[in-house]
Amino acid sequence: MNTEITKYQEVKTKVHFTDNALINPTNPITVNLIGAGGTGSQVLTALARMNHALSELNHAGLSVRLWDDDVISEANLGRQLFAESELGLSKSVALINRANRFFGTNWKAETQRFEKYDLVQLQSNMKSEIYISCVDSVKSRFYIAEILNELKMDKSYYRNQCKYWMDFGNSQFTGQVLLSTIGNIKQPNSKKYETVESLPFITEEFGELLKISETEDDTPSCSLAEALEKQDLFINSVLAQMGSSLLWSLFRNGLIENRGFFLNLKNFQSQPIKL
Repeated sequence: MNTEITKYQEVKTKVHFTDNALINPTNPITVNLIGAGGTGSQVLTALARMNHALSELNHAGLSVRLWDDDVISEANLGRQLFAESELGLSKSVALINRANRFFGTNWKAETQRFEKYDLVQLQSNMKSEIYISCVDSVKSRFYIAEILNELKMDKSYYRNQCKYWMDFGNSQFTGQVLLSTIGNIKQPNSKKYETVESLPFITEEFGELLKISETEDDTPSCSLAEALEKQDLFINSVLAQMGSSLLWSLFRNGLIENRGFFLNLKNFQSQPIKL
């Protein structure tokens, strides 16, 4: 009899409950957005819209710092969110200035790579609750993972404790978004769900696949036509919107059942990544 009961026992849905510090914050949630190219430029706009919506819902909103050491070139126009009048300007400065003017925010731009320097900087500029990476190379992802592993070991400051890392990656027609926790996020007791407190880094779960798929050409494109041979016109914006929707679910719903997705824009297929 006990065997029969176990056999037909309802299987609980796996969920991850958002860290409460993001749901009811005293201060704006700090976000480090790494990369201001095709995807990063789109994600920044999505974050600005999200910040406005959260503020209207009596939430403290977001405080974003954008990292990129690149300048705007002819090849960036059209596929990335830059205008001809911005040629030669720093990508991060141009985007942050535009967002601040349009949305009335006071977000910050860093005209350098997201790199390790000293402990003081790691605890100030580089420490935030959410990290979003929109970088081109697999090497950069592993380097970011190394920094985040170092940051999560530092418990000297209660505020801005590292919580989540969302990584965006793509090739010409395909891409993926994956949400990870930086350490364990304490979960409430639940009779309805099976709660998951730890979501592994993309470098931990798909590290070998990332290394195998490392085929990108780091040579800068000289024209939009050449850039489109590497990344299709709309792959970045579709990834940005879908990934931002996942982040929005963390705030709006307080829980998630999926921690990312794989996307194939050529055949219009999307596959969720379950917890």
